[in-house]
Amino acid sequence: MNIVVCVSQVPDTTTKIAIGADGKTIEKSGVKFILNPYDEYAIEEGLQLKEKFGGTVTALTVGNDSSKDILRTALAMGADKAVLISDSVNSDTFAIASSIADYAKTVAPDIIILGRQSIDYDSFAMASMVGELMNLPSISMVSSWTINGTSITAERDIEGGKEVIETSLPCVISAQKGLNNPRYPKLPDIMKAKSKPIDAVAGASVPARVMTVSMELPQTQRRGIILNDSEHDITELVRLLHEDAKVI
Repeated sequence: MNIVVCVSQVPDTTTKIAIGADGKTIEKSGVKFILNPYDEYAIEEGLQLKEKFGGTVTALTVGNDSSKDILRTALAMGADKAVLISDSVNSDTFAIASSIADYAKTVAPDIIILGRQSIDYDSFAMASMVGELMNLPSISMVSSWTINGTSITAERDIEGGKEVIETSLPCVISAQKGLNNPRYPKLPDIMKAKSKPIDAVAGASVPARVMTVSMELPQTQRRGIILNDSEHDITELVRLLHEDAKVI
């Protein structure tokens, strides 16, 4: 089975974020970048498919040289091959999906696996976009699934319940937390991964469709008011929501 797993590099959730001088990006100095946590489930699922059906697992990311670190993490976990698609301009979601699709078309994977979302932009859009660009069925937020030959039955999380979808290979899926328990790479595998080759390919020449106009941190100074259930306080709450917050 030819398995492609897409991974992304994101800021560590414990990192204190500051806005860069341009007002449109974060200040990267001092920021620790990590493998997107949801992508760990995607890698593990790819490795389990390989162990069950045979084949190869290719870890793929779109980024710059610093993104090689997360590819080496994937190699240490057990991926057979790593590919870096060059992107020096911080492309938007559509451009990144186009780069992934362009590369995937050259290797004709049986399945493409992604994490359900990246924890920086939280768009939830990548799996659907890649599927559309490759004219393949896609299933997002998969929490469990079975493969029988080329047929797939997948259960995905939806608001308030579960949804069962049937499709066939080749396809694109995004992995939900709970799909598996990602393995921890062993020290010998981490050391071996440092010397393994990483293929570099050019990204798609697709203009961005989304532009960041400005970026700012949330306001931290807020006024707290404690109200109870008296008629006066209820009236005051409605007035504040209407006149001050202007939400009703």
